[in-house]
Amino acid sequence: MSSIDMTTPEALEPSIGSLDDTNPAQLQALALDAWRAAEAEVKARWDVFLAADRPSGRRAAFAAYLAALAAEAAAADALAQTNVDLAAAA
Repeated sequence: MSSIDMTTPEALEPSIGSLDDTNPAQLQALALDAWRAAEAEVKARWDVFLAADRPSGRRAAFAAYLAALAAEAAAADALAQTNVDLAAAA
């Protein structure tokens, strides 16, 4: 993956909502794993941004960082929804 690749972790993960037959605790574990992967991607993209030495490289790296932040926010929303679902099931 290049330093300006805009692929997000959520594009690489199966949709959590498509696993309706799965145990709610397993869904929560999957959502937590997806969020952790997204969090790691944010850190990696930030490090690439800090290391970029040309303005054009910094712009592209910052755009990739923003995309990673959006993916992390989506993963956090999915994780929060699994917590709501577990509470409702209890």
